Amino acid sequence: MAEALAMTASRRFVLKAALGAGGGLMLSFLLPTSASATPDPAAVSEFKPNAFITIGTDGKVTLVAMNPEMGQGTKTALPMLIAEELDVDWANVHIVQADSDPTKYGRQFSGGSRATPLHWDQLRRVGATGRAMLVAAAAQTWKVPAAECTTEPGQVVHGATGRKIAYGDLVAVAATLPVPDPKGVALKDPKNFRIVGTAQPQVDQDAIVHGRPLFGIDVRLPGMLYATFQKAPAYGAKLAGADIFTAKAAKGVRDVYLIDGPTDPQGAVSGIAVVADTWWAAQKARLSLQPTWADGPSSGQSSERFHAQAQELSKQPPTMPIRKDGDPDGAFKSAAKVIEAQYFYPFLSHATLEPQNCTASVKDGKVEIWAPTQNPEPGRDLIVKTLKVKPEDVTIHIMRCGGGFGRRLSNDYMVEAAVIAERAGVPVKLLWSREDDMAHDFYRPAGYHFFKAGLDASGQLIAFRDHFISIGIDGKFSSSANLAPEEFPAFAVPHLEYAASIMTSAVPTGPMRAPRSNALAFAFQSFIDEIAAASGADPLALRLDLLKAAAAQPKPAAPAQGDPPFDPARMIPVVRRAADMAGWGRQVGKGSGLGIAFYFSHLGYFAEVVEAHVGDKGAVKVDKVWVAADVGSQIINPSGAMNQVQGAVLEGISSALHQRITVKDGATVQRNFDAYPLLRMPEAPEIEVDWVKSANSPTGLGEPALPPVLPALCNAIFAATGKRVRSLPIDLTSV
Repeated sequence: MAEALAMTASRRFVLKAALGAGGGLMLSFLLPTSASATPDPAAVSEFKPNAFITIGTDGKVTLVAMNPEMGQGTKTALPMLIAEELDVDWANVHIVQADSDPTKYGRQFSGGSRATPLHWDQLRRVGATGRAMLVAAAAQTWKVPAAECTTEPGQVVHGATGRKIAYGDLVAVAATLPVPDPKGVALKDPKNFRIVGTAQPQVDQDAIVHGRPLFGIDVRLPGMLYATFQKAPAYGAKLAGADIFTAKAAKGVRDVYLIDGPTDPQGAVSGIAVVADTWWAAQKARLSLQPTWADGPSSGQSSERFHAQAQELSKQPPTMPIRKDGDPDGAFKSAAKVIEAQYFYPFLSHATLEPQNCTASVKDGKVEIWAPTQNPEPGRDLIVKTLKVKPEDVTIHIMRCGGGFGRRLSNDYMVEAAVIAERAGVPVKLLWSREDDMAHDFYRPAGYHFFKAGLDASGQLIAFRDHFISIGIDGKFSSSANLAPEEFPAFAVPHLEYAASIMTSAVPTGPMRAPRSNALAFAFQSFIDEIAAASGADPLALRLDLLKAAAAQPKPAAPAQGDPPFDPARMIPVVRRAADMAGWGRQVGKGSGLGIAFYFSHLGYFAEVVEAHVGDKGAVKVDKVWVAADVGSQIINPSGAMNQVQGAVLEGISSALHQRITVKDGATVQRNFDAYPLLRMPEAPEIEVDWVKSANSPTGLGEPALPPVLPALCNAIFAATGKRVRSLPIDLTSV
């Protein structure tokens, strides 16, 4: 199914060639705005070359990275696909970051682990088309059939005579040739890959190590001022008053003014902008504002109140059906044993190390933006709507993000900077403080699961129920707060019911690394471990039995567009591999235990085993994590892939051990890393990773490695202590 997805996306783009200003070959391509869109013929006829590939007369190759880079490595991995099929020396490749321009590049975004599945086939064909043109140019020059020619890195070879000609000597001829249909070009056999599958450092690594300007926070412009923006601590509240005059009189301050914005946190909400010569001058003046705020939509809301409401709702019938198989009520009545448990996970902040920031210039109706954004086009739309300008008058320079994790899919900071710069009349850099960043996030939603499982006399799982209590508005789930009907163990249990109740919440939420999965995996895979303990089954054996049962069911129909569904048969070897790596079933030391979990998300199949030790006072130490993964037939960049998996595992452990956002009076309580700690280096475990290769097209892995580590850790704690963790972050003193 992943293969079908990649091929569908690859059939819908157009290539053109031209001779560049320096005499090099420019190979450009037009992408649709989505994988399901077909290019408009009129748009193709008016194609603007984006010089996506430029081959110089010296043989140097420049590739444009069209998607934002936030540390996940797409700026390196995707060009590797082109360079591989183009057959050039990677050392001769230079990568440049594209600005946001949907007319040239289509949709430019980074998120959802989409980069590899969307571009695996497409970008290989871009490179293969360039190689075919260079071969044709050499064949024309030598007056031989193109079929007699092959390539070596950076040159075309005529096997019969041994002649060779460098790409740089062919660009002038190649630029005059018709561009072949990308669908018809021959792709390399993966066994002949020279670049793909080799470990490569990130292309920005040298700049990062030496501290050269690269990130949004590094932008400097002539005549630039700095700004802070004071917003209400309670979500959506409006400004009632502030000491504007004292702030204006502060040293270095140029202006202080009110912004009467909407209550929608995605836009430039109500607040106070302080513009100064330096950021610190703006921040100091801001502290003297002493603002007061009117009640907003979140006034009175709190984590404590959500908890009490969830307990009340759990005793009532759910209000929203999600899935029902068989006869759960009847199965529970006849069950020999019934298990019930409540699970909770809190709101989480993205806590990107680079706080939100944006530099903006607004002059003569033209807007220029420098932003570390994962998703620039919605930011353009916000600016167009707010400033009443034309889309073509907004230029967005995509800066490298100092972490994203889904936070920078929203562009509130971008439109704030544009609004402030319009008033200032000069370029302005808006920089949030750490407290701003944590207080005005789009949080991972909190949630409650009230589980019930029924076992027959032989210990087999025959019934499963989840009353999911989540947050939302007007009876609809908040962003990333829903539960899909396909959530495992769906298809594995004959009598199963998922249903929900929604608590009204104004807390802004949004996608966070492995949205939904980062929380659901903890709840479902931990409760499956409880079922194993109650039935006397080995946790590994029960999971394999459930996967086999699900695999025996008729497969759900694959959607015409969109992601292929979970294939339980594909998960079985992944689970077995993780167990084998860890030596599942072996004896571990006193106070230590092994826990296992698996999860499918973002097309990735991951299983993980954690070995953890619990000290006499309940302190948890994660000693080692074993990770097995099936993300298809090929790992593009093993170095980047390893970094992504290890980073995801560490982030998952960090949230499990330390992190929680609580709400009081409609505002975030935690405001900095003293109250919202990240995992420290001494806490980091050894992480061993292995790939289970399959015949499927490669998929992304920025997100799917995270979810299984949370339940695997909690299950390891149970194995070590007999204490079941049902609430995060882990606190064994309350268990």
